[in-house]
Order: sequence, then structure tokens, then C-alpha cells
Amino acid sequence: MKAIVTGHTKGLGEAIASDLLTRDIPVLGLARTFSDAMQARCPGLLSQIEIDLADANALGNWLAGSALRHFLAGDNAILLINNAGVVQPVGTLLDQDPLAVARAVTLNIAAPMMLSAAVVALSQGAERRILHVSSGAGRNAYPGWSVYCATKAALDQHARAVALDAVPGVRICSLAPGVIDTDMQAEIRATPPERFPLRERFVELERAGELSPPQQTARAVVEYMLGTGFGREPVDDLRTTR
Repeated sequence: MKAIVTGHTKGLGEAIASDLLTRDIPVLGLARTFSDAMQARCPGLLSQIEIDLADANALGNWLAGSALRHFLAGDNAILLINNAGVVQPVGTLLDQDPLAVARAVTLNIAAPMMLSAAVVALSQGAERRILHVSSGAGRNAYPGWSVYCATKAALDQHARAVALDAVPGVRICSLAPGVIDTDMQAEIRATPPERFPLRERFVELERAGELSPPQQTARAVVEYMLGTGFGREPVDDLRTTR
């Protein structure tokens, strides 16, 4: 078994990659930065690619190369965790930089879809499990989060449609992991309330100690992904499965 994790150098992605590595599962990490600390801990299990997943041309050029094919070769079980994502731009249409919108859509939607297609095409004959890290924002609209809500909803719908395709050996789920104590949450709490009217709700979650530690959530995500029932529900919420 091998795993591919996007955004593996921080937050939930780092915790998921670390959990997989402790299970002796080789990981290919894709992120804008390289983690020297993770590489030192797991030199024989971790491979890293520095790439900006918000750049569709850069990702397309990398997928056209041989690195992914080489990593996938000869394995009968592949995990793809599409974790990388961005909450920005936050605010109404009056506040949104069009280029920031484009980068968010590329990172949050295009990159997971491109990677999913490439992994499945390059690993025929293997069992493929694809997990999109989604959000409750994909299932409920929030003021100021039109871009984030729309991109997470797109992942949910992608998973539903892929499941209907019933490609042999492919299982997929768009999973909302709950509210996690990561840099993204700190970024949300730092957003001016005029751009994100629900900011105080997230401040209160942190104040009340209701944010899950990344390591705890990562362990639950990995166990969910490795479970026999993975893919039975193409859209799911981790909080309702525990």
C-alpha cells in the first residue's frame, strides 16, 4: 500500500502523512514547501515534491512526467488524500480579487480532480481509495465564504458522480473532518467580521476548547479510509461516524 497526500507539510495534511508513515505506509507528499523534519524522521518512506497545486499548468506538467507513474508502479493498493485547500478569498463579491478566486478554485477543485484522474489511470488493476477533505461549508452556505463553500460543494458532487461511474477498484469519499485546531482556523479567527460575519462563532469554538487536535483527527481519518466500509457513502462527515 502507498499513499499520496497533498498539503502534507502543515496542519491536517502533516498529521495525516505522519499517521500513515507510523503505519509504515510509503507517502508521496505534494506541497509548496519541503519538510526537512519529516524527511529526517522517515527517509525511506517519505517522498516529497515541491509544487504549487494552485498552478494548473505546473501540476499538469508534473502529471505528464514519470514521477507519479514511478511511485505507483507495482503496488496493489493506493490511497489518495486530497487535503490541500485554501479558505481565501473571504468576503462578498465586492471584496474578492478575481485572481485569488481563480487560485482557490484551482487548488480546491481542479487539483483534486486532476490528481484523482491521473492516479486512477496510472494504477489500473490496483485498489484505489480517494478521499477529498471536504467541509460542512460545502453543505451549508455561510456569508463571506461563497468561494470556499462552492469549492467544497464541488468536491462533494465530484465524489457522488465518480461513485456512480462505478469504475472497478475505485472507492471515493468526500469527507468533512470537523473543526480542527490548525493555521486555517487561526486565519479564520483573524478575519475582520465585516468580511466574515460568523467569525465570532469560530472564536468561541477556540475559546471553549472545541477544536480537535490535528493528530486526533488524522488518526480517525486514516482509520476511516482504511476501513472496510470506505466509499459506501460518497459524501460523509467524520463526526457522525465516530
